[in-house]
Formats: sequence, C-alpha cells, structure tokens
Amino acid sequence: MDFEFTEEERSVSELARKILEDFVTNERLKSLEAEGGTFADEAWKALGEANLLGVAIPTDHGGMDLGFTALCLFCEEVGRTVAPLPAYASLVLGALPLAAHGSDADKTEWLPRVASGETILTAALMELDSTDPNRPTTRAERTSSGYRLTGGKTLVPAGMQAERILVSASTDGSERGAGLFWLTPGANGVRLETQESSDGQAYAYLALEGAEVSDACVLGAPGDGTLRWLVERATVARCAMQLGVTERALEMTAEYGRERVQFDVAIGSFQAFHQRAADAYIQIEGIRLTTWEAVWKLDRGLDARDMVNVAKFAASDGAAYSAYACQHLHGGVGIDIDYPLHRYFKWSTQIEHELGSAKIQLERLGERIASGEVAAF
Repeated sequence: MDFEFTEEERSVSELARKILEDFVTNERLKSLEAEGGTFADEAWKALGEANLLGVAIPTDHGGMDLGFTALCLFCEEVGRTVAPLPAYASLVLGALPLAAHGSDADKTEWLPRVASGETILTAALMELDSTDPNRPTTRAERTSSGYRLTGGKTLVPAGMQAERILVSASTDGSERGAGLFWLTPGANGVRLETQESSDGQAYAYLALEGAEVSDACVLGAPGDGTLRWLVERATVARCAMQLGVTERALEMTAEYGRERVQFDVAIGSFQAFHQRAADAYIQIEGIRLTTWEAVWKLDRGLDARDMVNVAKFAASDGAAYSAYACQHLHGGVGIDIDYPLHRYFKWSTQIEHELGSAKIQLERLGERIASGEVAAF
C-alpha cells in the first residue's frame, strides 16, 4: 500500500491551492456573504480555465482523466479555503458516476460542459427519514416507458443551480432494488425549495410527486450496485474535504498561538495550549490516514466498504473534537465573524452531520465484525 501521490496528482493540488487562495480570500468571502451570493463565480471560472473541473473526466470529453485520487486532492483544497463552490456536487455527485456508468450520448452531452464549468450537475442522496443512503425510502415505480418517482430528498448540494439531478430511489424498498435516476428540475412532479444550512452553502429540498423518468434516464440498473458505488466515493470525497477544513483550522490556530501575547509571552508557549493542539493534530492525522486508505482502495477497485465506514467515523468524531479545540484555543476571536475561523467550524460541523454521527459508524462496523463480514483493512 503506497500513499505517495504522483507528480500529476501533486500538481493538481498545488494549482488548485494557488487559484483558490488567490480568489477565495477572507475579504472576498465577507463580500460574497454580504451580497447574498451563492458561489465564488470568479474562482469557479478560473478553475474551469485551468481544466481542474475536469480532473476526473476522461480526456475524450474535455477532462484530464487523472482519477479519483486527484479529485479527492482537489476536494481537500476546496475544504482548506472553505470555498463556496459546487465542486462536490458537480464533480463528485454528478460527473463521476456519469463518466463511469453513463451512456455515450450522455457523456458527450454533459461532461465537456461540466469540465468547462458551464454546467452544474448534482445528486440527491439524503433523506429525512433514512440514515442509510444505500436504502432510500424514495420509491421508483415501474411504468411502461420508465419509472415514476415519489418521495423527498433533503440537503441536495447546489440543487437550485443544477441542470440535472441524479436521484436515488428503490423499486422495492431495499438495497437490492435501489438505483439512480436522472431528472430535470422543472419537470412535472418535481418541486425544489431552497434550504438553509449551518455552513451557509447552497442546498435544496427536492419533493418528487410522481415525477416520470424514461428508461434512458436510469444510470446503470436498479440493484446493480451503482448506488453503493456512488455513495462510497461521495462519502470519501467529503472526508477529504473535511481533512482540508480541519487541517487549515489547526494551522490558523498555530499561527494565532504564535502571535497572541498574554502575560508578556505568546499563548502558544503555554503547556495547556500545546496539549489541546496536539490532541487536535492526532485527530486530524487519523482523518488523513483513514481517508487516503479508503481513496487508495476505491481507486484500485478493491472492497472498501469497511474502510469507508472507518473514514466516516474519523471524519465525524475527529473533526468534531479538532474543530472545537481550534475555536476554544482562539478564545473569543474564534467566534468573531470578521475572523475567518468561524467558517471552518461551521463547515466541519455541517460535514460531520452529513456523514452521520460517529456512534452510527461504530454500530455498523460492530455489526459486521460480529457477523464475520468485515473485509481485511
């Protein structure tokens, strides 16, 4: 197992960091928030011009085809700058499954536009009455020409801005009948409402009231594992974003500890500061290790089900601890909205809630260990 990144992967990370640090500054974010803006449009345009939006899109469709690892490195950089961009929605939830499982016609129509930043795609996987995205309660009823979708989806990333939404639904209420279906906002039986979230990002609630989709709009086939394929990669990409959020928050905390003077010395020299920061560092390194091991397995087509749950646990439990520690070590400055740290706390909390509580991940791993189903890590 080798976690070393290739030269091309490192170049993606370095270029993304430079662009995002140039375009997504604290001043720009404050201005965007004051204006009520949704996305950092200038940054999105610059990323598209650098072809970074096509990092995991095949070269035949305008991308760089550098794979899932490079895409996760890109997501990590988005997290480092808490950049309000539809990167996770369009590149991970939309383009990634389309490139892997979509028809040639769909790939030709949509992927070049995603790579350029012209089009935003997304997926609706989360539900209010289900904690397992692999077992959606949204129903897909067979019709003569396709399926009829009924149910509700919450926290759809960039749902109000996407031109196409990939919806998870089940034909029989179980994972065996679960599948993915493309639908168009504005179609009959499709209702979208803006949702507010703790991190201030663009989300939507999706209500499906008998929305009709044709057979051509089914990604893969219900029960063929395509939904689990997407859920695992979406989860790990979110963990990579969480890594970027928490790592940068701790860097800011270390910088603050060197600069903030109390009793004529920098507070970073206090033992209590050292201990709290060190504990946060250990938690973040746990996120790093488990995330990249899960990425490594997924990128090589290995069974990563249990490693994904381990990464989810680390990104949920570890981020909760480290984000609070960073805010605590800043004192009152940590909650001052003129100071950038508050965004990192809100982002880490939002991602933690999306991933699910640490307790749930441990229960799922425990059930599989007890049943003897756990694969070797």
